[in-house]
Amino acid sequence: MRPLEGIRILTLEQFGAGPYGSMALADLGAEVIKVENAATGGDASRHVGPHMLGEGDSQYFQTFNLNKKSVALDLKTEAGRAAFRTLAATADAVVNNMRGDQPEKLGIDYASLRDVKPDIVCLHISAYGRDNERKGWPGYDYLMQAEAGLMSMTGEPDGPPTRLGLSMIDFMTGITGALGLVSAILKARTSGKGCDVDTCLFDVALHQMSYPATWYMNEGDAPRRLPRSAHPSGVPVQTFPTADGWIFVMCMTQKFWLNLVAGMDRMDLADNPLFVDMAARRTNREALADTLDETFRTRTTEEWLAVLSGSLPVAPVYDVPSAFANPWLDTVGMRQTIRHPAKSDFSVLSSPIKVNGVRATAHPASGLGADTEAVLREAGVDPETLAALTRPAAEEVR
Repeated sequence: MRPLEGIRILTLEQFGAGPYGSMALADLGAEVIKVENAATGGDASRHVGPHMLGEGDSQYFQTFNLNKKSVALDLKTEAGRAAFRTLAATADAVVNNMRGDQPEKLGIDYASLRDVKPDIVCLHISAYGRDNERKGWPGYDYLMQAEAGLMSMTGEPDGPPTRLGLSMIDFMTGITGALGLVSAILKARTSGKGCDVDTCLFDVALHQMSYPATWYMNEGDAPRRLPRSAHPSGVPVQTFPTADGWIFVMCMTQKFWLNLVAGMDRMDLADNPLFVDMAARRTNREALADTLDETFRTRTTEEWLAVLSGSLPVAPVYDVPSAFANPWLDTVGMRQTIRHPAKSDFSVLSSPIKVNGVRATAHPASGLGADTEAVLREAGVDPETLAALTRPAAEEVR
């Protein structure tokens, strides 16, 4: 069961935030059509190396665009705008992740499109929003991590401010936008009136500050970096060295703490006044870490996992090769192999969402402009306009 089947979404998107969010919608059954300018090479991520899949395609691009179609249109031309408006009349939504000053200029906001479809929903994912003095600024994930304070909280205390390992603000912004979009589509279907939906990288980055932000705004309690990725209040919640690597332990409750010391055969620690409850352990976190380090170093990570898994939250600290050698990925179906024209055994990650216990089947994203003729013809673009539009697109693809 694909819950969004029958919903058509047009996207004007590049790189991470927009494509990640719209791919989640495509996984759930929406028909997602990327509108790309063939003259400029389409989505810039088609050309991101080092692992290419032929001309105008890459493994990076496929990562964010599975299950999507591609229509080549240049919205800066009269013919391109006309064809886009004809196509928009058949769509439920239009999505973009451009600078905040671009949607109005290109005619892809609700005010510009409501005359062709009153219930259309327009999602705008920008760097800083469309209603402030920064609306024309370009921006990327890493900048948001820097300005919102996330980098100040990441890394070891004696190291420099550190970004997260991946563009998680892009991904969270994409999912935030997708939630807003689906919610607005539901409302539009009952009210007959569409709207603009906005989110931006900066707002989402700041919102991810969550409880440290609440603590600081109300108590002036500024978060600080703690050794070994430790939690600010839960103790012990951090990494520990084993005989051959590292393990992450999360004793977020007293029950888990007691299960830990029982599994380590260190019940003497349960009654130690320095560690008797969470408040005491927080006060004496360094002494507790030193004490637990000695015991954790006596066994390998796998040996500790065999003892502790299931009785408290623990996990091995893997590098990427180890993480993808983990048989659990295939046990739960989080990896699948698809046929790409340039690679018949192309491995991709599966959708993290199951519907009735089933994950979506992935298909490669279309080549640049590959669906132009079929989609525009079905939308009602007249043959003469269609011929004029597809001829230069085909030339660019070659």
